[in-house]
Amino acid sequence: MNESRYEEHGRFPKVSRAHVGPNFGPYIEAMRTLQDLAVSVDAPDDVFAAAAAKAGELIDLLEPYRAPELHGPAGRTVELPGRGSLLLPPWQVVEAGPGGIEMTGTFRRYHLGGNGAAHGGVLPLLFDDLCGMIVHYAGRPISRTAYLHVGYRQITPLNVSLKVRGRVERVEGRKTFISAELRSEQDDLLSECEALMVQLQPWQP
Repeated sequence: MNESRYEEHGRFPKVSRAHVGPNFGPYIEAMRTLQDLAVSVDAPDDVFAAAAAKAGELIDLLEPYRAPELHGPAGRTVELPGRGSLLLPPWQVVEAGPGGIEMTGTFRRYHLGGNGAAHGGVLPLLFDDLCGMIVHYAGRPISRTAYLHVGYRQITPLNVSLKVRGRVERVEGRKTFISAELRSEQDDLLSECEALMVQLQPWQP
């Protein structure tokens, strides 16, 4: 393993920003739409067979370019929603600094839990990603999540613009305490979060 790729904070890898061509963004958006369709279509079986065959062609096209962590642009393309990662909800940073971070975005059909609402499990994912960025912009050492407490206050709808904002509440040694909330465009509180991020100890071989 190339030790120069790691800082002395628990062997957590450095992540550099990816620079991509003009086609990566449309590719990610097309894949998000495919995710939406994969969980929502009600088609005849022969359509599913044809779709599986086309998906196989796509797999064959992409497989030779499978890359290890930190080499592919997904998750490192900061100008794209969700940083170009299909794992993350397609949210975009609108304000970031030592005082906190605000993002806007939507939950899509892919994120449906039931009865028109976003799945409860995607909200901790959104908050956890937000907390990691808050630590970075606050100038704190890289940290891992120690706990993430989410309070669900109202149903989180799909396909409408929402906003999430979080900030550092206090620091105690290696510990960074963070609070955040998810709100509608009308500023209704949908959910809130309290998190503890803990600075990693230097790795010892």
